[in-house]
Amino acid sequence: MLRPTYRAELTYRAELASWVELTGPSQPVPETVPPVGGPAEVTPTPYPRPVEARGMVDSSMRVVIADDAVLLREGLVRLLTEHGHEVVAAVGDGTTLVEAIVAHRPDVSIVDVRMPPSHTDEGLRAAVEARRLVPRTPILVLSQYVEVSYADDLLATVKPGGAGGGGIGYLLKDRVAAIDEFLDALRRVATGGTVLDPEVVGQLLVRRRRDDPLRELTPREREVLSLMAEGRSNTAIARALVVSDGAVEKHVRNIFTKLQLPPDEEQHRRVLAVLAYLRG
Repeated sequence: MLRPTYRAELTYRAELASWVELTGPSQPVPETVPPVGGPAEVTPTPYPRPVEARGMVDSSMRVVIADDAVLLREGLVRLLTEHGHEVVAAVGDGTTLVEAIVAHRPDVSIVDVRMPPSHTDEGLRAAVEARRLVPRTPILVLSQYVEVSYADDLLATVKPGGAGGGGIGYLLKDRVAAIDEFLDALRRVATGGTVLDPEVVGQLLVRRRRDDPLRELTPREREVLSLMAEGRSNTAIARALVVSDGAVEKHVRNIFTKLQLPPDEEQHRRVLAVLAYLRG
C-alpha cells in the first residue's frame, strides 16, 4: 500500500529549489525530445569507463536526470554541476529517459518514480526498460513513497550469476536534503553498489518468507547483512556496530560461505548476498 511521506516531498522541493534561487539558473542541459511525427533517432555512444576505473584524477560522474517537475529537475542539475559532475541529459518523462540512457550511456541515472502521463510508476517502468536495453546501467530511483513492490521490481533487474549486476538504488526523496550522503549514495550506485533506503529495507524484511534461506546466519551476521543492504562499506558497518574492520570482514566472509556464493569479485558477491537477504 502506498504510504505518502509529505515531509519527504516538501523537503525535496525546498532543498532543490534553494539551489536554483541561490545560484541562479543552470546552463542548458541536453534533453532527448522526440521530433514531431515520429520517435527520436538515437545513436548509442560507447559505454564510458566505469567511475571506479577512471581513478581519483577524474572522479566526476556523467548523469542523466529524469523528473517531470522542471524546478526540481533544475535543482538537481545545479546540485550536481556545482559538485563537479556532468549532467548529460535532463528529461521529464519515461520515454525520453530510456532514449537518453541508450544515447549517452551515463555513469548513473537519477529517476523519479512518478512520471507522466499517470504519475504513478512510469519512471520506475522506464528504469526497468532502460536496464533491459542497456544491461547493468546504474539507476538510482527517488520516491516520496515507501512502496516495497517498486524496490522488488528494481532488484529483479539484477541477474544473480551474471557478470556483475550494475548499481541500483532506491531512496526516499527527503534523503536529497542530506547532500553529502546523497552524493555518496549516488557514487556507490555508479560504482556498482546497492543502496536501499532504511525504511525500504525494513518493509522488505517484514515480507520475508517463513522458509528463511538465511537461517544459518548468526544474529550478528544478519545485522551485518542488513547494513550491507543499506549500501554501507565494511568500515561504515564496523563504525555502526562499534567493532573492528577485521571483525566485519570475518562476518562478511562467513556470510558468503553460508550463502554458498560462488567465488567472484567482492562487490558482485555483496550484491548477491543482499539480494538473497531481501528476497529471503
